[in-house]
Amino acid sequence: MKKKLTEKIDSLPPLPNSMLELEDFRKVKNTNPEELIAIIKKDPLLVSTILRVANSSMFGFRSTIDTLSRAINLLGINFTISLAMGSIVQNTVKCNLSPYGISNDDFIEISALATKIVNTWVSKFDNELKEDLLMPAFLQETGKFIISNVLTQEDKSKDFLKALNKTNNITKCEEDFIGFSSSRITANIFKHWALSHNLIFSIGFVGNSESCPSHFKKHTQALEIVKALADMRDPLSDRSIKISSELAQKYGFDEKILLDSIENIKDEIRENS
Repeated sequence: MKKKLTEKIDSLPPLPNSMLELEDFRKVKNTNPEELIAIIKKDPLLVSTILRVANSSMFGFRSTIDTLSRAINLLGINFTISLAMGSIVQNTVKCNLSPYGISNDDFIEISALATKIVNTWVSKFDNELKEDLLMPAFLQETGKFIISNVLTQEDKSKDFLKALNKTNNITKCEEDFIGFSSSRITANIFKHWALSHNLIFSIGFVGNSESCPSHFKKHTQALEIVKALADMRDPLSDRSIKISSELAQKYGFDEKILLDSIENIKDEIRENS
């Protein structure tokens, strides 16, 4: 299994030019939405993904968002960039996620929820950390595509899903069947593509923050909390909230700020469903 994982990662195609253009746009802290629109419009799938997320119940805008410019205006430039870059990465490694019992559309929705959690929660105590985490939050489960691919090839999909249904612990099942968590695999994917250290270290040490380089430790701990809340099979459930609350206490985050943020997000989703 480990050999197949390595082979899959090594054989990934290069990221498209649009990813490089978005990275350049982001690095120079460009705030011209027209330039961002021009980059995104080169990929119709990217446009449709952004509009779908903008119109989802978690954002609750009062009317239908039918143009890219309006979506960027409402979501914000940095949020849109994170969503666009995340979608490109996921589309590059995409395969069927049936071993996890979810669809690819479910995956995008929950990834967007993870970014929403960062935007709502982390912004209340550290805006710089929030900006650092928007993209990692959206991307941290990307390794699940590679895992799904390998499980399918090895005819282990049904066994994996059966184990998931029994234990309800995604990370444990990944480690039992594959040898690594999706966080570790995601970090290796991004290392293969020579993406930023912020992505590689922040994601790669989720669940193992004691071994994380000190500069990224807070990033990793916050992402672990976000991952618990945006559980791919059980997002914002009582169970996921309990786990995230325990992690917040463990890592020294203000539990009340976290719980208030969760309630705000749940209220928005309820009101707009």
